[in-house]
Amino acid sequence: MFNKNFWLYAVGRWISQAGWVIQDIAVPLYVLDKTGSGTIMSIFIIAELIPRLLVNPIAGVIGDRYNRKNLMVWLDIARGVLLFGVIAFNLLDIQSLLAVQVVMSIMGAFFSAGISGMFPDLVKREELAQANSPLQSGGQIIRIAGPILGGVIYAFGGLKLAILINAVSFFGSGLFEMLIEYKWESRKISSLNEVWEDMLEGFKFIKDSKSLLVLVSLAIALNTLLNPIFAVILPYLSRVILGFSSVQFGSIQTATTIGALAGNVLIAGKLKESSENLLFKALFAQLICLLLLSVIVHPLIRPVAYPALLGIFMMGGFFNILVNVPLITKLQKSVPNEVRARFFSAFETAIMATTPLGMAVVGPLLDIIEVSTLVITLVTLSLLASIYYYINFKETIMNIGAEVGEMIG
Repeated sequence: MFNKNFWLYAVGRWISQAGWVIQDIAVPLYVLDKTGSGTIMSIFIIAELIPRLLVNPIAGVIGDRYNRKNLMVWLDIARGVLLFGVIAFNLLDIQSLLAVQVVMSIMGAFFSAGISGMFPDLVKREELAQANSPLQSGGQIIRIAGPILGGVIYAFGGLKLAILINAVSFFGSGLFEMLIEYKWESRKISSLNEVWEDMLEGFKFIKDSKSLLVLVSLAIALNTLLNPIFAVILPYLSRVILGFSSVQFGSIQTATTIGALAGNVLIAGKLKESSENLLFKALFAQLICLLLLSVIVHPLIRPVAYPALLGIFMMGGFFNILVNVPLITKLQKSVPNEVRARFFSAFETAIMATTPLGMAVVGPLLDIIEVSTLVITLVTLSLLASIYYYINFKETIMNIGAEVGEMIG
């Protein structure tokens, strides 16, 4: 159905995702096994978020100015070289891994700018919704097996083997991306003032659209409140409180992906554009699923905590896709090519801006407050914010991307 460039792009992404999922499971397990601290776990998350937050606007400028294909290829290769260096020099102490986390975060920001700018050019505009579905479905299939495989690899080969596999995957991804046919006329940067002006243009694009301002503010609130649940609370709950094995922890991540895959199949096969009408209903359903986490540590529930978590995160993944895919597709359709990388970098920067604050607060609180109390507080605040936006801005959000002219303002 799709052209060669799409499949080269997709296969390259799937290869690097496979390696990254394995390492992404192994690192938090390694950190928790070494320290047993929610605070250290949060520091690792922040070490990935803050550098990316700082360089995102510049990455967007580079993504619109220079060849996006070359950005993707060489950053994949560079990340592979870095991880091989970690193994060769045995840089597995906590301080060295933190430094690597920072460098990988910066590289990832520039890589993402290339991805967000390039992908909508590889398929026809009217095929974007259909193209997003198999692209994400393939990644989700990888994430079904990846977390379990990551847990097994960590159990038998440790963090070093997980990093080695990820390093190889980056090289494989780069090789596929080299074969993509993509033309882009570079516009070299002549001054720092030009960089500044380009950076501001990405944020101005958001500021000039009322609908985008509304969406960004909701995204900021939900990311600040909910990201700590997935990035900090779930690993802590699974490993430290419930004592799950690395394989069990990985399988919970897999359950989320199975749910997400089911959501993608439903969108691609039946709902299609009508999925947009379910956006807020899916959001509320996802929040209710997360609220159930608060009872997992109850003595009556603990004997079935593992299957309960599998069910909660499977349903959560399903509803999350029904929220995210329609919004992503509409934004891809609406944003002009010449500003696309800057827009998505500015958009990501805006919604990430307060996320480190949530991580910094929740991590230390885990060491002094019960998990159930934290979960109830975070999800309840998210529900209240969602209800407010539903009452006041439902139509505004649902109409995003209806016309390109609306977004340009």
